[in-house]
Amino acid sequence: MKHQLLLAIALAASLGLVTARAVPVVYKLPEETAALKPGPNLDLVKSNCTGCHSADYVNTQPRNVKSRKDFWQTEVTKMIKLYGAPIKEADVPKIVEYLATTY
Repeated sequence: MKHQLLLAIALAASLGLVTARAVPVVYKLPEETAALKPGPNLDLVKSNCTGCHSADYVNTQPRNVKSRKDFWQTEVTKMIKLYGAPIKEADVPKIVEYLATTY
């Protein structure tokens, strides 16, 4: 019993030391080198997309696809279903339309 109590105290003390040394990770992001192009629903795209990635990311997407609208629909759906992007269902067509006509 005494051994278990000492073990519990030692464990609690070691956890306290680990917690006391924990330091938050801070990332310095590079400066933006691109901006989203002007267009209808730009504010909606900014508020839903740029929280996770930059305009640079949008600029790197392929342009030579058969249907721009289908491509962006798939991309936005992927962001929601796979990555958990909190985009309202009603906003999806507006975001897709902006991306398909602007990029």
